[in-house]
Amino acid sequence: MQTLLRVLRWALKAAVFFTLFAFALNNQQDASVHFFFGQQWRMPMALIVLVSFAIGLAVGVLGMLSTLWRRQTPKAAQARRPEDETLLTGRPPLVDLPEDSPHGL
Repeated sequence: MQTLLRVLRWALKAAVFFTLFAFALNNQQDASVHFFFGQQWRMPMALIVLVSFAIGLAVGVLGMLSTLWRRQTPKAAQARRPEDETLLTGRPPLVDLPEDSPHGL
């Protein structure tokens, strides 16, 4: 079973590689990216797509860093404790109502 999974994983990686390679071969023509103030960037279309993907990946990772940092800090871990609910919401924790509440809440 392990061998089959390893072969399937290798085949998937090979398929992705050959698909991207074929994409790069089909997009060798120069393309222009126009910036402000008359600046332009001329490169093969495949390279422009690759650079755009890399920039998007970097922006996504940077956007997730603050969330990951908050999870890792001990102060944030202490603030998430149920007994410290006042720290999170600014109000005391909710109290259980009796089952025979006249308002049906």
